[in-house]
Amino acid sequence: MIKKHTLDNGIRIVMEKIDYVRSASIGIWVNVGSNNENEETNGLSHFIEHMLFKGTKNRKANEIAEEIDSIGGQLNAFTSKECTCFYVKVLDENIKEAVDILSDMFFNPLFSQEEIDKEISVVIEEIKMYEDSPEDLVHDKLSEIIFNDSPMAYNILGTEKNLRTFTKEKVKRFMNENYSPSNTVISIAGNFDEEEFISRIEEKFKDWVNKAAENVHIESNYQRKVVGINKDLEQVHMCIGNKTFGRHDNNYHSLLVLNNLFGGTMSSRIFQEVREKKGLVYSIYSSVTNYSDTGIFSIYAGMGYEQAEDTLRTILKEMSNIKKGNITEEEFLRAKQQIKGNYILSLESTSSRMSAIGRRELLYNEILYPDEIIEAINKVEMKDVLNVAKDLFKTEDLSVTFTGNLSKYPELEDKINKVLGEKYES
Repeated sequence: MIKKHTLDNGIRIVMEKIDYVRSASIGIWVNVGSNNENEETNGLSHFIEHMLFKGTKNRKANEIAEEIDSIGGQLNAFTSKECTCFYVKVLDENIKEAVDILSDMFFNPLFSQEEIDKEISVVIEEIKMYEDSPEDLVHDKLSEIIFNDSPMAYNILGTEKNLRTFTKEKVKRFMNENYSPSNTVISIAGNFDEEEFISRIEEKFKDWVNKAAENVHIESNYQRKVVGINKDLEQVHMCIGNKTFGRHDNNYHSLLVLNNLFGGTMSSRIFQEVREKKGLVYSIYSSVTNYSDTGIFSIYAGMGYEQAEDTLRTILKEMSNIKKGNITEEEFLRAKQQIKGNYILSLESTSSRMSAIGRRELLYNEILYPDEIIEAINKVEMKDVLNVAKDLFKTEDLSVTFTGNLSKYPELEDKINKVLGEKYES
């Protein structure tokens, strides 16, 4: 059973007790990500996530790592467009130590300018690493296009130019202005005593004074584009996508089923048609990235330059086939079953259960039980999937990002536009 408790200052605690395990996963979730940034502050949410590991008033950076290692724990964090999470997984006998370390990192970071300068270099290398990954590069560029003119378009890591302006004062100001009890959730899943855990959180977090956290929503101005990035590569890496809806939309689970049968698995349409039957690619898949009130549906493929045109054309033909209703009952049921299976298997991990209840409480202020999610998937009908496909698979709305050796193959963009302009509905 999942329980919720709210501290007097507004921090929400969500708990799922799992008696048969010997571990517990704990997360501190803050509703702050790149969506809360502007051109000047872009990258600060992610940078703060890094800096909280760089020492506190009570522990040096190496002491944080050593204390976690000494109890056999795992400590990590991540930043997304909508939230930042600091989390730890420990044996059930070490929950007290885990809460102590997490709260110390959260409330007592040093933010020394020396460490800030070093971490700026680290994050710049992280940016370069992603830029050297063609797959990441085309996905990031697609996200920029989809979320044009809104903070959702910002790269979570920021830019090298911005990073070089970060100072202790700037970092502290952003954290003080955006971190608040009202936009913080603490989640735990595993074997623990509920009253004891609440008491520990109360002890560490009760003095944090609540304040209104500004969360401005700016609607994106999506206009389809075809964008190429010149890189000296042996292959073309391509991303095709469209803007879609958020997790709270009534069609969310229908979209998951559509994605699964279209390109989410090895038995999916595009994997079978493009790779298995035609041998045009090695890697191809579709994916859904959903946020609170918006999202992206995308297809990625990596192929030789000579195969790019045929690959895109085959993908668009499969979109057309699905819009026409060419989905078999067998593949429809298989897609639903796999989504349910993947979800149920994920419940075997305390980390994923902590993440599920923490994220949902933070972003949607609700608790959903596994049976409710399974029921929602079961309720999806064929006509629901077809309706989503008809709206999502409009060729005139699709953007394409690609990278490769455009100096050697300058005609690639014209070929892509030519394929996009062809008719697939007859």
